[in-house]
Amino acid sequence: MTDPETMAKPADDLSGPSVRAVPEGDDRPRLTCPDCGYIAYENPKIIVGSVCSWEDRLLLCRRAIEPRLGFWTLPAGFLELNETTEDGAAREAWEEARARIAIDGVLAVYNIPRISQVQIIYRARLLDPAVAAGPESAEVGLFRWDEVPWDDLAFPSVHWSLAAWRQTAGGPLGQPGRTPADAVVR
Repeated sequence: MTDPETMAKPADDLSGPSVRAVPEGDDRPRLTCPDCGYIAYENPKIIVGSVCSWEDRLLLCRRAIEPRLGFWTLPAGFLELNETTEDGAAREAWEEARARIAIDGVLAVYNIPRISQVQIIYRARLLDPAVAAGPESAEVGLFRWDEVPWDDLAFPSVHWSLAAWRQTAGGPLGQPGRTPADAVVR
């Protein structure tokens, strides 16, 4: 016997947040539910990652997924729910490069409103040089500064992060790096 209360709703049932409108007391359109008034806030994504070094070499991962499939990047990705930014950066290093890291501190914070991202990048040291490609990486490698595949880096923030690392390598971190003033981020 089928209980009509537990049957799935038809696909054309539009209940829930389905109307974009400016809620009372707000100043921008939000996805809202016309039935109950629920507001589905869309917030920026937080990306966490690290510039990881072993002696004079830097860890890079060749992307096995889009966007920028085949290009080199830092171990970085979306922060998960109930996770600190440090834990997220360490998890990403493990997931993408099977790397265990010790985080020194915040290297840079990049605001990229064009893609609704805030990127928090740490300076970290590899605890062991044994790294291997994880499921999102086609390959990983440890590169000296003059070996970095500069023309094949996936994102501008990878360039910025490596430059910030170079400025602080071997010294105190100080003020975190920021989105370059001349960067096209809007």
